[in-house]
Order: sequence, then C-alpha cells, then structure tokens
Amino acid sequence: MQFSSFNIDLFLRDYWQKKPLLIKNPWSAWNNPLSPDELAGLACDDHVESRLITQESGDWNAENGPLPEDRFGQLDRLPYTLLVQAVDHYIPEVAAVIEPFRFIPNWRIDDVMVSYASDGGGVGPHFDHYDVFLIQGLGTRRWQIGKMCDENTPLLPHDQLRLLETFEPQQQWVLEPGDMLYVPPGISHNGVAVGDDCMTYSVGFRAPSRGELIGDWCDDMLAELLDDDRYADPDLAKQQNPGEISSDAIDRLHALVTEKVGDKDAFSRWFGKYNSTPKYPELDWQPEIPIDSDELRKQLADETPLYRNSASRFSYVRQHQEAVTLFVNGQAFECSGDAVPVAEMLCGEEQFSLDPDFAISDQVVDLLVSLCNLGSLAFESEDQNQA
Repeated sequence: MQFSSFNIDLFLRDYWQKKPLLIKNPWSAWNNPLSPDELAGLACDDHVESRLITQESGDWNAENGPLPEDRFGQLDRLPYTLLVQAVDHYIPEVAAVIEPFRFIPNWRIDDVMVSYASDGGGVGPHFDHYDVFLIQGLGTRRWQIGKMCDENTPLLPHDQLRLLETFEPQQQWVLEPGDMLYVPPGISHNGVAVGDDCMTYSVGFRAPSRGELIGDWCDDMLAELLDDDRYADPDLAKQQNPGEISSDAIDRLHALVTEKVGDKDAFSRWFGKYNSTPKYPELDWQPEIPIDSDELRKQLADETPLYRNSASRFSYVRQHQEAVTLFVNGQAFECSGDAVPVAEMLCGEEQFSLDPDFAISDQVVDLLVSLCNLGSLAFESEDQNQA
C-alpha cells in the first residue's frame, strides 16, 4: 500500500503540526483491509482494547471491551461507534497502512485505531494531543473542523469521554473510501457517519508530554542512585549569618541534581528503552519453540525473508559511525561491526532478506537470535502476529 499522489515535502513544510489538510484518495489503489465482522470479532477478544460508544436521547454512553458477542444485536437503530485500538498489532493488512507514513520517524508512530459506525454514529466533538491521519476505509463520514483547543477549553462532564462543551465547525468535508484527513494536535474535530458500514482508520502519533518525560526519566534515575551519593562541603567556611543558604551551597546542590539530569547519553539510552516499550507489554509474542544460532544460520543461508512483528517498536541511536544502540520492546542492544547495517535495516524495513554472508557473523546471528526469541522478528509472516 503506497501513495501515488501525495507531496510529502510540501505536507511537512506547510501542514505538519500547522493546519488540517484534506487529501483526496492519494493511494495507488485503496482496498479496505478489514471487514466489519473481523473488527467486531477483535472487540470480543480479552486481549484487545476496545470501546463501544452509543448515543441515546442526547446522552453519550461508553462501554469498555471485551464486548459480548450478542451486544451488537441489541443496538437496534441507535447511532453507535465501535473503536478498537492497535489493530495493526493483530492484522498484518492493517499494519501495512502505517508503512507509507514512515516519512515520520518510527519513534513518533503509535498505532492504527479502527472504528466502525452506524448511520449518525461518532465519538462527539473533541480534540487530541497528537497528530492523526483519518483514512476512510469503507462508507462515508462527514468531518467537521473547529478551532484550536487546549487544557483550558471547557469539556462536558463525562467519566470516559472528553467531549467539548461547545463546538463551532469552521470547515467540513465528506470523506469517501481512500480519502484522508490530517488533523494537527489541539484542533477540534467531529466525525459523523453518513450511512451504515462506515469504517475509519486512525493513524496516531506519539507526543510525550514534558511531565511524562521528566517523571519517567527521574523515576529511572532514582532506581540507580546510591544512598551514599550525598551533599558534601569539605571546604566549608564560617558564614556571617547562619540562616543564609549561600550561593556556594546552592551551586553544589544544583550540580548534585543537574549532573545526572544533564547526562545526554544516559537520557538517550533511557528514552530509547522507554519509547520502544510495547503498547501492551502483558502480551507474549515469544515463539513456542526458540530458535538457535544453527537454525538461524541455515535460514540466512537460504535467504529466507525476515518479518518484523508489527507489535514491536524498533528504533536506534547512533553512538558513532561504527556503532549504534538498537532499541526493541524496551530492551537495548549494542551493535557494532556487521550488526550496524543490520540494525539499521531492521528499523527501516518491514520485511527483508539478508545477504547469506551475514550467516557467518557472530554479531549478526546473536542479535537476530535474541530478536526472534523475543518475538520481534520471525522467518514466517504468518507467525509474526500470533499472540
């Protein structure tokens, strides 16, 4: 699945995190990758995050999944929307929807949420803290765009939904299959299904807040700090007033904190692990039978294709020209020599075959064995998305 008529450079320059953009069917060929029945089946699965949103007499109701199989038959003609998170984790054809968006760095991409709505169904006027591409997969949906919002924007009282108290549309479009709408962070929007069998694929992006970064980074540092790493002032001199906290003391105290917080190398290593942690770490993707180095060498020698598990997050930080740290599923892998181009390929390609010469490299084999046994790589595509 690729774009045929989408100017990426123009988009990044004029629209990314600046203003909404309607993109009329930019695909070389659009085929809806998931049926409504398949989506409903996922919503009944204990391992899958889902919500059902219904509207009745002006009230919005939200139910968290897993949903009983007979729930959909009880909806009568109520407008409703079924939302299923991270469908790309389970359905390879949905994971393929992400690939054209790799012009955005891997670490920024979150997942693909898929929604199904009956006529008039939606989730109400709202805004998000992240960028999103809304792709119409099946049926039609009317999208309305409103003003910029922030944390001070009034919301309706609701335990589970962040609905705007007031919403005044400034633009609107009706999207048909293959059409796409980009919405930057903070821009209010409202989508309503026009007719039944309306499916929308939402490609969302990660935008960690300053508070999240500081909080998690500090928690990670605290776990490694020693109790005897304390303030000291061996050159203490008598002060004129004992009540003053001197500038020298402030400097020492400040340095005691900032020396750790300001360690860029430690931060990059922490962030790589933090950002690559799976969305659902409780899911076990490890193969039933671990692969060993002999079997892996045989597969490489046969040029058997490798496939990346779409539920795994791959990214790397370059240490210098001849070494990178690869981050996968919250783990760090130090790569040098032959393992460097392999690590780069792992992050850049969804599937690939390696040159058979790599089968003799212990560094490459050790890395691939670890990733296969982690469940992040597989030699068989049908194995990659089996929980």
